[in-house]
Amino acid sequence: MKHRTPLRKRLTVGLAAAALLGAGLSVPALTAGADEPRAAASCGATDAQIYTPPGSAPASPGTVIACRETKLPEVPGNIPMKAWKVQYSSSDNQGKPVAVSGTVAVPEKTWTGGGPRPVIAFNPGTLGLGPQCAFSKQLAGAYQDMYEGDNIAAALKAGYAVAATDGAGYLNGQTHPYVSGLDAGHALLDIARAAPGVPGSGLGKDAQVGLWGYSEGGQASLWAAQLAGKYAPELKVAGVASGGVPGDLKVVAKGLNGGPFAGFAADAVIGLAASHPAMPFDELMNDQGKEAIKKAKSLCLAGTIAQFAFNKIDNFTKDKLTLDQLYALKGTDGKTWGQVVDEQKLGVGIGPAGSGATHRIAFPTFQYRGLLEEVIPIETEDATRQAYCKAGIPVKWKTYAGEHLTTDNMASGDAVAFFGSRFQGKQPENNC
Repeated sequence: MKHRTPLRKRLTVGLAAAALLGAGLSVPALTAGADEPRAAASCGATDAQIYTPPGSAPASPGTVIACRETKLPEVPGNIPMKAWKVQYSSSDNQGKPVAVSGTVAVPEKTWTGGGPRPVIAFNPGTLGLGPQCAFSKQLAGAYQDMYEGDNIAAALKAGYAVAATDGAGYLNGQTHPYVSGLDAGHALLDIARAAPGVPGSGLGKDAQVGLWGYSEGGQASLWAAQLAGKYAPELKVAGVASGGVPGDLKVVAKGLNGGPFAGFAADAVIGLAASHPAMPFDELMNDQGKEAIKKAKSLCLAGTIAQFAFNKIDNFTKDKLTLDQLYALKGTDGKTWGQVVDEQKLGVGIGPAGSGATHRIAFPTFQYRGLLEEVIPIETEDATRQAYCKAGIPVKWKTYAGEHLTTDNMASGDAVAFFGSRFQGKQPENNC
């Protein structure tokens, strides 16, 4: 039987039950040339330095700012590997340099597949906004509230290196810009850029790259796919595997608000407010809302679900604002909240290489969801797939006999096989 962490089992039971009920250190920045990131000289940073923002992040995305060797006890299978926690440079949704944390892991077994060892750039699913929730901390055993160690293990067993981003906003004093597409896509592409710069990784800058994520990670990986051609054209992205994708946040918000998984909507509002400071937010909150923000910023996945189940956004605002009323509010830049949310929608302005589309995608996609999906409305998952098909981008589509959480695990083997096919240059499967 495939290993599953105890937490996955606990969360599976919790999600099913909910469905039934509802249904001070400074890190010196390394300089980098204008053309490419510069490798770190050594990996001697302390753990505290990994999670402390630098005075200023390098302007060159993918620069390794700090790194330290680590162990990954929450990756099952006792896989011989070398692993590092890393802090690297990226760009926020306005193009401003930011520092992001993550993990790079490389199997010790010699790569015999031809060419440089491929890299899987991995974005985890929702972990919560608390600083202790960072994927790199959880993989290293400092805290346990995540469920994707099996996916990391599957990639490593296949011989691939893994560059797993925490996503922006997990450094001290920051807020994770949850579901902000540009922030997420940049962070994922930039850890793929950074991985070869980790001393001792042995990774090549010309390695093929696979983008992978589920749920929040599914949104992040598809955003990375849409941005790769312009933002990181030097990366040899071979394909993207994205499951449980919240493609249209307005559809998702309507489904979550007042339901058993309303905590994800709370995190989304907080994350988008943090990443879009021109928008009205704090001033809209009543005392209950202000307390809810503090609570959400301290919780990880299980706590977020439990704390906010069946709450509605109306209860947290001074004027009992509905979602539609919130969408109509304007920020200091003239945008409405509705426009900000719509900007995160996937499958808009996409096309294949040479199409002239805003987002040109030159590689196939593997998209998937559970038949018993109870968190993300299936209409938006299906609509994202349909938008990609309509745009002429190859899509391998598959559904699994699971709900939201278990589908992530069920699809793991197929995702790794998809990447193997892509790295070997085989004809992509397209069942649009």
